[in-house]
Amino acid sequence: MADDDSPFGEYIRRQRELHELTMRQLADMVGISNPYLSQIERGLREPSERVLEAIAENLEMSAETLKRHKARDSDGAEEEPAVVAAIKADKSLTAGQRKALIEVYESFATSRRPA
Repeated sequence: MADDDSPFGEYIRRQRELHELTMRQLADMVGISNPYLSQIERGLREPSERVLEAIAENLEMSAETLKRHKARDSDGAEEEPAVVAAIKADKSLTAGQRKALIEVYESFATSRRPA
């Protein structure tokens, strides 16, 4: 799989950036190597269940949310919502404000999707 081919890896990278963490910081928090996290973000490696849960915990989200994104990636499903793309593109917002808006949007959108 080539770089940027993994919506799941991109989602992890985006969440890491929204938390204003470097790749090295998140890797240290999760207890994995920096190259391994890089490979996960680029879609070259699949994280183990333990690593997936540790990433979710350190990005302050539920493991279930992260697993849903992983399942969507595996199914080849949906792209990033336009709302999320617009929030990410708005440079007048701070990283914390973008993170908060995206989390609110995703919580509303997730609650409206069928299981």
